[in-house]
Amino acid sequence: MAKTELGAFLRARREAVPPASVGLPAGNRRRTPGLRRAELATLAGVSVDYLTRLEQGRDRSPSPQVLAALAETLGLSRDERIHLHRLAKATGGGVCEGAVMARARTVRPTVQALLDRLEPAPALVVNQPGDLLAWTAGFGRLAGPTGLLEAEPPNLVRYAFTDPRAHDAHPDWDAVAGERAAALRAAAALGDPHAARLGEELMIIAGDRFRDRFEGSAALPARTGVERWAHPEVGKLRLAYESLELPDPDEQRLVVYLPADEASAAALDRLTDHHPAAS
Repeated sequence: MAKTELGAFLRARREAVPPASVGLPAGNRRRTPGLRRAELATLAGVSVDYLTRLEQGRDRSPSPQVLAALAETLGLSRDERIHLHRLAKATGGGVCEGAVMARARTVRPTVQALLDRLEPAPALVVNQPGDLLAWTAGFGRLAGPTGLLEAEPPNLVRYAFTDPRAHDAHPDWDAVAGERAAALRAAAALGDPHAARLGEELMIIAGDRFRDRFEGSAALPARTGVERWAHPEVGKLRLAYESLELPDPDEQRLVVYLPADEASAAALDRLTDHHPAAS
């Protein structure tokens, strides 16, 4: 997969840039969303042929200067720039493809202590393939009744695509499923064998509804936003989330949910009141 991921990421970001944002007329005869390949090449100061080779995976060793020019022209965020450079390293052979990596199933004691401090907020620690490693009692109250935590280990991506209860738990299932697939694609693109294997498994189990989102999600998933949840006890909630990278070689992330409005805050309070022993 890594042989074409750099090109897929560049193409996805090129097609996401509105022409007007770089001073070009949108026009009515555009067949390509976003920027044309020739337009990006001109703005970034590279040849169209070279950009074509990059996007098609025929050139896999771009210089740091070329990557910087493309990132600047595309207006990439900090996280996207880091991902671009990591993709270039993986594509160019800087990462051993298929390497077997030991995958931690627990979190450090200090991370667990941090989770304890976050109570009663819903919070969890997840690894690159989407396995849940630890969570607060608050998250248990939120996610437990949806069936998410029943698997061993629980996995965000597998749940979204294989458990029918996920559609009830997430009223905006299409958006959530797209984010989950994009996160798995990003991990697999950088050579994570566990993420790649899960992707292959879900293509067989979940079929086109997973395949289409996985293969079409070359861009990075959002690290902050708002999700809607439907809880059997307290109804619908709008929860803002923040996703923070932890300093860990296993590349774990801390995700914290906060109420996005007063009604959701009241609903979370009712959950805590209904289950005081879990607090």
